[in-house]
Amino acid sequence: MPGSNLNAWLFTILRNQFYSECRKHKREVEDADWVAAERLIEVPDQEDRIELQDVWGKVAKLPAVQREALLLVSVHDMTYEAAAEVIGCQVGTVKSRVSRGRALLSDLLGFADGRLSRVTA
Repeated sequence: MPGSNLNAWLFTILRNQFYSECRKHKREVEDADWVAAERLIEVPDQEDRIELQDVWGKVAKLPAVQREALLLVSVHDMTYEAAAEVIGCQVGTVKSRVSRGRALLSDLLGFADGRLSRVTA
């Protein structure tokens, strides 16, 4: 293009590329024998998937009225009032069903007294 300086453009491009390479090399670690890479291995998530399937299996074992109330309030993040409208009952009934559903699900999953750690047999 007339009026532009090709050398200045090329110098700017090369300078920016140099700075980009320097920033990239700061983050890189020399690891010829793969010792650092072995520590970065991620544990497979199959166990989490199996546990989630177990939870959904236990949820399916809840009585239908408790399961419906529990899913509306816990999974769909509805208020007790909104869930009561959907179900067609009183707010107190929804609260009771959710409470009993949580307690039964906790027992089915092997949690003692509402604690977050499982009971070991």
